[in-house]
Amino acid sequence: MPLQQTVFIIIFAVSVFSFLFSCYQRLQLVAIGAPENRFDNPWARLLGVFSYAFAQRRVLARPYGFNHFLLFWAFIVLLLANAEFLIEGLISDFSLAALLPVALGHGLKLLFDIVSVVALGCVLVAFVRRLFFSPEYLGTDYTRPASGEALLILAMIATLMIAFFLLNAAHIALGQEVSWRPISSALAVLLQGLRGETLQGLAQVAWWIHALVLLLFMNFLPRSKHMHILTAIPNCYFKSLEKPNTQPRETFEKGARYGVSSVEQYSWKDLFDSLTCTECGRCQDLCPAHSTSKPLNPRKIVHDIKINLLKNGLARKEGATGSLPLIGAAKEGTICEEAIWSCTTCGACTSVCPALIEQMPKIVKLRRHLVQEKAQFPEELLNLFENMEQRSNPWGIAPSERTKWSGQLGDRTFKPGETEYLFFVGCAGAFDNRNKHVTVALATIMDAAGVSWGMLGKEEQCCGDSVRRLGNEFVFERMAKANVSLLKEKKVTKIVTQCPHCFNTLKNDYKQYGLEIEVLHHSQLIDQLAKTGRLKLHQQSGQGKVIFHDSCYLGRHNDTYEAPRAVLQAATGRLPGEFGRNRENGFCCGAGGGRMWLEEQSGSRINLERVKEAMAQQPDTLCVSCPYCMTMMEDGLKDLGLGDKVRVKDIAEVTAEALR
Repeated sequence: MPLQQTVFIIIFAVSVFSFLFSCYQRLQLVAIGAPENRFDNPWARLLGVFSYAFAQRRVLARPYGFNHFLLFWAFIVLLLANAEFLIEGLISDFSLAALLPVALGHGLKLLFDIVSVVALGCVLVAFVRRLFFSPEYLGTDYTRPASGEALLILAMIATLMIAFFLLNAAHIALGQEVSWRPISSALAVLLQGLRGETLQGLAQVAWWIHALVLLLFMNFLPRSKHMHILTAIPNCYFKSLEKPNTQPRETFEKGARYGVSSVEQYSWKDLFDSLTCTECGRCQDLCPAHSTSKPLNPRKIVHDIKINLLKNGLARKEGATGSLPLIGAAKEGTICEEAIWSCTTCGACTSVCPALIEQMPKIVKLRRHLVQEKAQFPEELLNLFENMEQRSNPWGIAPSERTKWSGQLGDRTFKPGETEYLFFVGCAGAFDNRNKHVTVALATIMDAAGVSWGMLGKEEQCCGDSVRRLGNEFVFERMAKANVSLLKEKKVTKIVTQCPHCFNTLKNDYKQYGLEIEVLHHSQLIDQLAKTGRLKLHQQSGQGKVIFHDSCYLGRHNDTYEAPRAVLQAATGRLPGEFGRNRENGFCCGAGGGRMWLEEQSGSRINLERVKEAMAQQPDTLCVSCPYCMTMMEDGLKDLGLGDKVRVKDIAEVTAEALR
């Protein structure tokens, strides 16, 4: 056996062992996480792999994603080329082409050559982007080492491609290979003037450079953020088959732990997410809290979970405490409380992540621990929690006040078996003076269309959206059970509500409590009534220039984008104008996730950011489809001194005006 082959076999064996051991070390840390079933419905999961991993659906959502798409597929094709290279190093005279039909063997050589130059081109584009045109979201203080890793990986890939071309060009120049490699052949022409010994030496050097860099690359992956090259495809398989618009229930019993206070309390999928994060920065780019200089950065949340896992994982596995707290002062591997409370649960991070990491649910789990085990939460929430427990609404107003808005409508009590729709008014629609106008408008619309509807009146309770997103699962559990019991007792089969938060909770959260009924947001109902001709609208242009703001809980969490726009088109005769950031890329008003009841203590105000964006379109009317959005937009306009210049209206109000 030649000395070169013997040396390579030894290096290869050590490298493979080191690679497998590194993967084992990482995956055994993932195994300390809590159980979670991500193995159901394999066909749907495989479809997700093809859509998000192989078709790179979210990567291609941005222009630069095409470069990554090409590099990804080049990597897939070159796996075969590199496998052939390694086997050739282990087994003398091995040739993949010799095992295949001649045409196929030549075709593979042609493919490897073309794909290699494509990969090299993609790497050069990535280098230029990183060094000269790097987007702001690609770099922060804590990601500087990771950026260095990215440049190192790019350098390794470039080295592999260059060594590949030099090796093949030398063989072609020596006459040792029939040319089916156009790029290598072009390079071979430049080498024709070299002596045979020089070409042999060049081939040897190129071979060893390719071999050593390839094995080094393989071993570097599990110990860097580029482990996503190994884990992203399985992470796409284990993705949530439903949108993360709800959270799992907790079991309330003696000795139970609530939420997450240490890394092993996360599920294995949460921990696998942390190792899969590519740190691409897309989540932080869309995060409203980060964009307004709050301490929250969803990318850093996942990064801190990973660092905490790497430092504490083995200790936690053995039952020890670990040296690094998961929640505490802001430092690498520890998440500060202000960041935890800054989240609006808008879902922007989860909707844009190309590796399908679920950032927002991890934050809610941290809130559950702080609220339920530590009673450690912002002071403003104390009144909210007390009011919810005692009077089932955020303001603590007497339940008898819930029906005051409907005094002139007569008896509108829901009658089981007779009334078609339950109008779930919601707390804002019943108690907030501004949103009462929306409630009246919706009642007027349903009456005009001949819809059979009724209310629960004093029996209606808060749906519990805010308390659940704030981490008070114990109070939410009580509220949800009471509401589900009442709705079943009333034999309700259809619900309409004007609040996207009520809509999401009734539709998605309450399924966990055995309630599966038809729930419509008022935009969906009005759209249906207009399209079927039951609602006769007289299009009017008195709204001036209209611009529409997407509610996160209606749009991003429940994929309802067209209905509110169709309603506005039916009422005004034209589609509404759009914010610069709209639909899936819409920017939160700042009130979701219970932030409606909290002051913003740091950075700029999220609602002001959104209103300033609206003013770029110079609208006369800013339309919304959510009570929270209504409040935040009006407050933002007042703060900017524009309250008397721009109107804020719900789509139901615009529609009701078109009835006249």
